[in-house]
This record gives sequence, C-alpha cells and structure tokens, in this order.
Amino acid sequence: MTMFSVTLREVMNEFQLIDISNCSKIDDIIVTTADVNRPGLQLAGYMEYFGTDRIQIIGKVETTYLEGLSSEERYERIDAFFKEGFPCAVVARGLEVFPEMLEVSRKYEIPILKTDDVTSRFLSGLIRYLNLQLAPRVTRHGVLVEVYGEGILILGESGVGKSETALELVRRGHRLVADDLVEVRKVSDQTLVGTAPDIIRHFIEIRGIGILDVKNLYGVGAVKMMENINLVIHLELWDEKKNYDRLGLVDECTDILGINVPSLNIPVRPGRNLAIIVEVAAMNNRQKKMGYNAAKVFEQRIMKEINKDSE
Repeated sequence: MTMFSVTLREVMNEFQLIDISNCSKIDDIIVTTADVNRPGLQLAGYMEYFGTDRIQIIGKVETTYLEGLSSEERYERIDAFFKEGFPCAVVARGLEVFPEMLEVSRKYEIPILKTDDVTSRFLSGLIRYLNLQLAPRVTRHGVLVEVYGEGILILGESGVGKSETALELVRRGHRLVADDLVEVRKVSDQTLVGTAPDIIRHFIEIRGIGILDVKNLYGVGAVKMMENINLVIHLELWDEKKNYDRLGLVDECTDILGINVPSLNIPVRPGRNLAIIVEVAAMNNRQKKMGYNAAKVFEQRIMKEINKDSE
C-alpha cells in the first residue's frame, strides 16, 4: 500500500505556524501520520507507547505542569521527552516557551513552532488537514459534480457524454469539481472526497470546442475545490439486449478504496436529458438517506392491492 506524506513546511504554511527555534532541518522533515499527541504523560516521565512519528501539541495544561517544576527538573523532563525524537512540537495559545525547551530543541534539532490558536481548535484542524493530505487515494477517469449538495461521480467510456452532462449541470446552477481525472481520497472508513489535479482544476474538455475554463465562463460559484462522493453514476451506451432496472428496488454499489458507494447504471441514447436524470438521481439519493425510498413505497402499495384482491 502506498504511503503518503506531507512536508512540515507545508503544514507550517497551512496554519501560519512560526518557527521560534530557528531549526535548519525544517525543510527535510516530513509527516507520515495524521495522529497527533498531547505529551502530558511523556513530560511526566511515562514513555511507554509513545508515537515518535506524531506532531506534539503543547497547550495550557502541559505548560502549567512545567511551570511547577524547578529549572533543573524542567530541563530533565523536557530533555527526556525530546530525546525520543518526533517531527516537531507546536506550542498553542501563544504561550511563552521555556528557555529550557529552546535549549533542548537546538540540542536535538527538533523544531518548536508556535500558534496563537486555541489548543483544541488547532488540534482538530490539524488532524482534519492531515487526514486529507495523507489519505489513501486513487484516480478515476470521470467527472465529479456537486448537485443539490450531493457529490456525484460520473463514470463511463470515453465519448459517452460525461463532460457534456457536467457542463449542462453547471449551466443549470450546479458546481463542477473535476473533469476527466478525479482524485479520490479515503479520509475515513465511511467518507470519500474527490478533487481535481492542480493542472486541470476548473477546466473542462468538450469535443468540437476544446478546453473551457468553467470558473471564468460561469463564475467562481460554478466550481468547487473538493466534494464528498455520495453517488456513482455509470453512463453507458444503450444496449437493446440488456434489461435495465426500471423500479430501483435493488441497491447497487461501487467499491472505491474499500468503501461501497451507492451507484446507478444510466443508459445513454439520443433524446435522453442526462442532466435532468442526474439531478433527479441526486434528489432521490438524498431522500433515501433521509429514510424515504419511493420504489419500496410503490412496492408496498402494489402488495397491498394484491392482498386486497385475494381477500
């Protein structure tokens, strides 16, 4: 399985962290886990099960504990902590950094960063950011659009009409996330998010016209950086010999990175308005998540009539 990483410099830029230790190795440090640590136990001397690959967050609790120690004991505890090694320590809430901590930081060449943000808010934001940057990912050839708040991943063979459908959806007030290549990331055991590679973001290709810049043509409200993937729609050319689902009683799923995403197979033929079909599919998917399934309600009505006639 491919392991992804993010540089410490990227983390610093994202959260406007200030390096107060003047560490010369910041650009060489990489972060490989989304887990972070509040090192209260470690500063108290308990080093068992200490994840040395985690960013360490020092807040009011840790600072208050260290304030109660003598200078010699404070240096000893901080030295034992930094000796274990970790990517960096971040001091939150704009708290003052102890001289002993700066001295130990230079000794082991582990940077100390500083933020004015509240500890809990910074910690949750950092975890969310790292979960996204380090998430397992895969690239799919398709289109990702946001329709009525639902992230719709449209897949299908080249030339089936994915980009044209996306363009019509944008014209109808919905938003484009990615065209042609969709980078899908697994940010949790239940959530997939999709985005576009930087080089093609906000661009769409329409055969016969060429490359279009959706953001410039329709405004910033017509595009979105990323979106959760709630539904997968497979477009395929109409096959007269194939029986297509006409009731929707069977729930189909597409496996992406180990997560089953609800999916539909939509046949394409002249005269079918795919944009409207995708809109209805998005609304119907929202209804199902809210507990209402029109196909099952219809089935119950039929069974009720059958039972009535058999009495």
